Amino acid sequence: MPVLTSALDTSTEAYQHSRAAALAALATLAEQLALARAGGGQRHAGRRRPRGALLVRERIELLLDRDTPFLELSALAAWGTEFNVGASVVTGIGVVCGVECVLIAPDPAVRGGVMNPFTLKKKLRALEIARRNQLPVITLVECGGADRSGAAEPSGQAGRILRDLTELSALGIPTIALVFGSSAGGGYVPGMCDYSVLVEREAGAFQAGPPPGHPAGGPDSGDEELGGAAMRSRVRGLSDYLAADERNAIWLGRQIVAGLSWRKHGPGRPADEPVHDPQELLGIASADFRVPFDPREVLARVVDGSRFSEYRPLYGTSLVTGWASIHGFGAGVLANARSVLFRAEAEKAAEFISLANQSGTPLIFLQNTTGYMAGKSYEHGGMIKDGARMLSAVANSTVAHITMNIGASFGTGSYGMAGRSCDPRLMFSWVNARLAVLGAEQLAGVLSIVSRRAAQAAGRRYDPAADQRRRREIEEQIERETQAFYVTARLYDDGVIDPRDTRTVLGLALSAACSAPVGGRSG
Repeated sequence: MPVLTSALDTSTEAYQHSRAAALAALATLAEQLALARAGGGQRHAGRRRPRGALLVRERIELLLDRDTPFLELSALAAWGTEFNVGASVVTGIGVVCGVECVLIAPDPAVRGGVMNPFTLKKKLRALEIARRNQLPVITLVECGGADRSGAAEPSGQAGRILRDLTELSALGIPTIALVFGSSAGGGYVPGMCDYSVLVEREAGAFQAGPPPGHPAGGPDSGDEELGGAAMRSRVRGLSDYLAADERNAIWLGRQIVAGLSWRKHGPGRPADEPVHDPQELLGIASADFRVPFDPREVLARVVDGSRFSEYRPLYGTSLVTGWASIHGFGAGVLANARSVLFRAEAEKAAEFISLANQSGTPLIFLQNTTGYMAGKSYEHGGMIKDGARMLSAVANSTVAHITMNIGASFGTGSYGMAGRSCDPRLMFSWVNARLAVLGAEQLAGVLSIVSRRAAQAAGRRYDPAADQRRRREIEEQIERETQAFYVTARLYDDGVIDPRDTRTVLGLALSAACSAPVGGRSG
């Protein structure tokens, strides 16, 4: 397979400018991730230590195999809202006794681990990832129920968590609950899981409690009698295992996973590092998303040995397609070389996707597009028909799709490149990425035209100065709402990443996807 060469000049002013912009964005990302990892802060952590309670990330670290990566999902959920960054729950994919599992762990140090609307979205997305990739689910339970400041949405939709757990069991995907503390308002979670472990004297499962004297148990019912671990283990059999303490519960959880005899589909190939330096990824994507860049420079720093067998390199050159492997997992790649997709690119993409489905090969989409080409000649030439063919190919493709937004993802181009609405198995964004229906200038321009025509139709005087003010306001709003942090806060992707981590994240995503049949005609 050919090895990609590189024409990247890291000494140019453009590269250095883009690199500086990426580093500034990464500094903000690090700051926000630190807030998410801090949870409720040292004050709340100090309250837990005397009773031997571990912090949520300590529980995860003990549960995972030593020195294995943890692919955290939606780490910046709820960013920019009234709720804590991270939405008071940690979700991700990690390796437990050699088995890749989805972990869902409410953070009890953040307002008791209560669930707000973003918490719910984050949990449901994690369960969806588990279902589509056939990954066992481990829920680390300690939750105080719904956030009372916005209880209506999580309370009204929380039943979907129970439905999804039941669906996973019906599909033969194991579900495990490790209950460390109160499971108030979520008492059915351990009941709906295939396996449950409760920590003695600490764990409890309640339909709507506690506190002591709750009407459900009567005035003389304390926490332990109403729904404590011992009662659940000895009286009603809700618990499959009664753990002596938190560390014992984690050990029991690992033993359960070890006994699953879970096997991964799709073995990988031998892997080697890229020839070109991944550190150089920082300056490849322009600070201005309107300036295109060659995605081969990205692939040269991501794929195994920088090897890439390009498909139809001389046709539809705004879209790069071809075959490669990442950490030993073979994949087809579609990557935007210029922001606009033309008819030839749409045709090329549809045929390449068909080939991937014939061989059962997963697909990676590297997005950097502002959409399909518009204009009279292109409309007359059948752009919509060819674009629809590409969209249909994506929608009907049954192989695993993994999407990475490395620049811009606008309009129908986002759909054609397997955006969130087309349901990829996993989707991530570079820290500099943008997601929108249209760019800020385009959308402001469209609204300006609509406003002008409406004034003319109504016989009103058109005010150019007022129109300019509206355009500036719209552009500023769209600039804010298209940025990666805003997008990921609302779970339109599964996380914002450092471009230098692209190879690792794609490798972990491919590995997770190969836990289920990849799909395709031979899948």
